[in-house]
Amino acid sequence: MFQKILIANRGEIALRVLRAAKELGIQTVAVHSTADADAMHVRLADESVCIGPPPSRDSYLNIHQIVAACEITGADAVHPGYGFLSENAKFADILAAHNITFIGPSGDHIRIMGDKIEAKRTAKRLGIPVVPGSEGAVSDEKEAKRVAAEIGYPVIIKASAGGGGRGMKVALTEADLEVALQTARTEAGAAFGDDAVYIEKYLQKPRHIEVQIFGDGAGKGVHLGERDCSLQRRHQKVWEEANSPALNAEERSRIGDICANAVANLGYSGAGTIEFLYENGEFYFIEMNTRLQVEHTITEAITGIDLVHEQIRVASGGGLSVTQDDIRFHGHAIECRINAEDPRTFVPSPGTITHFHTPGGLGIRVDSGVYSGYRIPPYYDSLIGKLIVHGRNRVECMMRLRRALDEFVVDGIKTTLPLFRELVGNPDIANGDYDIHWLEKHLAKGE
Repeated sequence: MFQKILIANRGEIALRVLRAAKELGIQTVAVHSTADADAMHVRLADESVCIGPPPSRDSYLNIHQIVAACEITGADAVHPGYGFLSENAKFADILAAHNITFIGPSGDHIRIMGDKIEAKRTAKRLGIPVVPGSEGAVSDEKEAKRVAAEIGYPVIIKASAGGGGRGMKVALTEADLEVALQTARTEAGAAFGDDAVYIEKYLQKPRHIEVQIFGDGAGKGVHLGERDCSLQRRHQKVWEEANSPALNAEERSRIGDICANAVANLGYSGAGTIEFLYENGEFYFIEMNTRLQVEHTITEAITGIDLVHEQIRVASGGGLSVTQDDIRFHGHAIECRINAEDPRTFVPSPGTITHFHTPGGLGIRVDSGVYSGYRIPPYYDSLIGKLIVHGRNRVECMMRLRRALDEFVVDGIKTTLPLFRELVGNPDIANGDYDIHWLEKHLAKGE
């Protein structure tokens, strides 16, 4: 087991990892920018190192500073959390060259799944169902029209190196294709330094379903069920559920087994999430995230398995602590992402939190690194906390969530709490009747 883990992240996920490490008896090192000197994970870590000024490129994305912090403190492993360097193959390679363990998959697997075109090819080879589309990047408008005609309109154009909805455009007809193609390329080049794009069939009303997987790196893999992440705005998840209200037991078992077998055959090590669009009983692969997800908490709630403990165990060479037969699912869980944003416009709302009170009681968990008097800096992601609620079934979970939202108080800034109070009372949400377009449509209507 590791002696000391450096946490290469900030906010609630840094605190989440710190707690797991402490429970395992492992010392922790917090790295931070000057803007995060008073952050909770910095206060609680055994050691802390300032790695630069507020801009991420000069601190949390500065690989050389993080490696230097490892050398200074004697950290023998790094947990990257999510975001920042969590899916940076170069970072994983550099750590390996310095005999420091990256708590995550190999650099090669990060590269494969980070390239959307190669990821799709790999998924297809591993028996994972994929969305019909181009075999690789489309070279010009003529090829794009040929592919689109073969799979049928509407189609979606995506950046090969993309994520977060950037470099992604829909063409409803051939007349839309030229502008959509040019716009997607321009956005992709600006955002990722790579303007390669590919084309897929655009599904009209799909759900966003993702399967949590774990591999031991030696040919064994398991799945820990699925999560429904269909409530989104601008391709960003807002509300997640486990298990999905849209799937039946047979579908759940089928897609889980496909993913577990794929991970085993890939020789994958650590946590990962295989994401799908789901429509009319069919699953279509969209990407694989080679890291811990923000919404890992609801999987923990329904399985009772600490996923960060499992990450550390696998990375240290201890293998998986469970087999597929050991994993049991209990009840239903929902996560709401509490962002420092205007609940209607989603414009960030940095500032000082004057009062912070979290709900409690059976089945309630709040993951947050903020506190009363904490000043939210304007430099980073606006996520300030996650409300996770678990119940014996979805009805109990929804009622408990309603009560927890009523108790949650964050004063001094705008947050998305009012949005969730509206959602929990909406009949479509209560019935689990929504798709990936539902939230944006209802926000547009002012509902």
